[in-house]
Amino acid sequence: MRPHNENLENYGKLCRERTNKYMTKSRQIQVIDNDNGTHMRPMPGMIVTGFSEKKKMSAKTSEMKRTRRDRGEMEGIMFKLFEGQPNWTLRQLIQETDQPEQFLKDILKELCVYNNKGTNQGSYELKPEYKKASEEPTQK
Repeated sequence: MRPHNENLENYGKLCRERTNKYMTKSRQIQVIDNDNGTHMRPMPGMIVTGFSEKKKMSAKTSEMKRTRRDRGEMEGIMFKLFEGQPNWTLRQLIQETDQPEQFLKDILKELCVYNNKGTNQGSYELKPEYKKASEEPTQK
């Protein structure tokens, strides 16, 4: 299909205007009624800084090997930690005691209960028999 020769200039103008019109973005402003911040949350994977910090930390921990303490001494330290705070995550305990992860897990299996659900999900809590034993000396 060809435009008529007389209307060629007009047809060229029409085509240019049409392309220019569709090349410009039409921006819209939307007012959010409830501004509690749910629309402003970043999508998962948008935060890049967290990943780089984790990588740095894992490289540092693999460089220096942790040495195991005596099991009895370690249990005493664990009881002192749980007197101050009732719930601890594995990462917190590793940082606090500077012990190997597997060694800590073995001790935690004997002394603690792992919380799968509830407000303290993902944390360790002393078994009830140890809780009562640790509370009695403080009451006297």
